[in-house]
Amino acid sequence: METRKNIRVIIADDESIVRKGLRSTVPWEKFGMEVVADATNGRKAWEAFQEHKPQVVITDIVMPEMDGIELSRLVKEAAPDTKIILLSCHRDFEYAQQGIKLGAAGYLLKTAFEDEELEGMLAKFQHELSMAPATPVLYQEAGSENESERLSTMLYAWLNGHNDKLVGEMQKRTREVWSFHGEPVYVYLIKTSGCEAAWSDLLEAAAQEDRQLREGAVIPYGDDRCYYIVPESLLHAVESLLVENKSQNSKLKWSKKGPLTSTEERLEALLTLHKAAELDKIYDVTGEDWPEPIWKAVKLLHENPSAEWSVSDVAGQVGLSRSHFSILFKKAVGDSFVAFQYKRKLKLAYGLLKDTALTMQDIAERTGLGDSKYFSKWFKRCTGQTPSQYRSQHKDDMLRTNGHQPR
Repeated sequence: METRKNIRVIIADDESIVRKGLRSTVPWEKFGMEVVADATNGRKAWEAFQEHKPQVVITDIVMPEMDGIELSRLVKEAAPDTKIILLSCHRDFEYAQQGIKLGAAGYLLKTAFEDEELEGMLAKFQHELSMAPATPVLYQEAGSENESERLSTMLYAWLNGHNDKLVGEMQKRTREVWSFHGEPVYVYLIKTSGCEAAWSDLLEAAAQEDRQLREGAVIPYGDDRCYYIVPESLLHAVESLLVENKSQNSKLKWSKKGPLTSTEERLEALLTLHKAAELDKIYDVTGEDWPEPIWKAVKLLHENPSAEWSVSDVAGQVGLSRSHFSILFKKAVGDSFVAFQYKRKLKLAYGLLKDTALTMQDIAERTGLGDSKYFSKWFKRCTGQTPSQYRSQHKDDMLRTNGHQPR
């Protein structure tokens, strides 16, 4: 009897603590996986890929010699079915978007991801790879994407401003397979680890009692979110299913928009839910119970990172008095408006100092802090270090972590 071989994994990251941590703390055997190599840069990772032909690649985005985006491009050209997870030191959405566009399954923030998040991805990969045909699919010519992947790619591209192919696809599907006999629909955004597989499993189990639940349309977005379009007549069944499974899975969250009657309303709902989820992810807060004016205020800050908003400015934008806005903001968000602004700007400054070579003047402008002189004083007052000291210390720490002496 032939024994099934482990799924091969390689890890690429220029920080040894990350490579060692992933090797030693992830229960690879639980997912039928084995780490066959790790690499300190993209070039070495590509060499390891060619040697070991892994089915899973976990790679940092920013690395010397070859970054994770270029590595992902080479991997996907050579073996389109390889599963790729991107790692980042901060929420660099521009890089992450490039990677997802190339076919990466998702990305994780190295400093904040939870074990369940990575393990959810690995469980999904295990399931997908186990369903693959026995004949190896690596290094075959790339065929057409399956329907779920095609829709997911189109959704990602549209939500992030790359192209509008989803609009035509949605118009066609609203007329045909997603017409639901002319019923109004609701669009759900469901969030949980391994979302597409988890939600599909829930629907499969529930379909034994209510087969119509399978009629809803599932569109995955990364590994932790999926969208579900469902006719109004199934709203109660969907809500019951979600509430029932929430007690067993604390990570399960959802929000919805509806009733919707046109393609344009469906697209607007997808965009609105996406923006809310991005704010949740960036600011590590939940806005499910926020009043509408507070949502508008946080969106305003998020969409204009270099603007210097006063409390009065934002209160006027959302239609509240200064005092009412201040009280409501603190109650909903947990920080005063001023404290929230400082934290937001400091988080942005940390990322720009660590992961870019931008000048202090460029960073000052991007964070809305005027000129480099004021930015330096402000940063030192917040952290006890000048921006240059912070950047230098971070580089020295990186060198020590990788076994090198700082210059």
